[in-house]
Amino acid sequence: MQRIAIYPGSFDPVTNGHVDIAQRGLRLFDKIIVAILSNPVKDFLFTVEERIEMLVSSFEEYPNIEVGTFDGLLVDYAAKKDSIAILRGMRAVSDFEYEFRMGLANHRLAPDIETVSLITNEDHSFLSSSTVREIASLGGDVSSMVPPHVESALKERFAELGDGQQIVPTTSMRD
Repeated sequence: MQRIAIYPGSFDPVTNGHVDIAQRGLRLFDKIIVAILSNPVKDFLFTVEERIEMLVSSFEEYPNIEVGTFDGLLVDYAAKKDSIAILRGMRAVSDFEYEFRMGLANHRLAPDIETVSLITNEDHSFLSSSTVREIASLGGDVSSMVPPHVESALKERFAELGDGQQIVPTTSMRD
């Protein structure tokens, strides 16, 4: 039996921190499914299809990392994929409370699916998708924060949007 973990998120965009957590997750699991939450209520910079493409490119050298999408309850998706765990990354103490509450709620809903949190690599501890979006929207250098193809996509998207528009969508605490 394969040990499968779901690594959920919005990945708008994927950062080097996300890539690091997924790669390190392969030390614990046979397969990681990086799963994009399809949430029509939330505003995103990139479409689900664009985020899938960025994630697939980010993990093309890792045959044991798959990219998928889900809506509804994460634990239902995890069960459907025969996952034994939900993989999460924690950057700071502030993440702990959120992850702790979500882990408890998910455990209540699906006691057979564990939550495994990996502490982020210190090089990525400040990274979040919203931070990357904000820096990129102001013309800052994000080359050390995201894979090269994501940097290109950010530059292209912000060039398309131009000045005077809300180009950094509001997000939750855990993007």
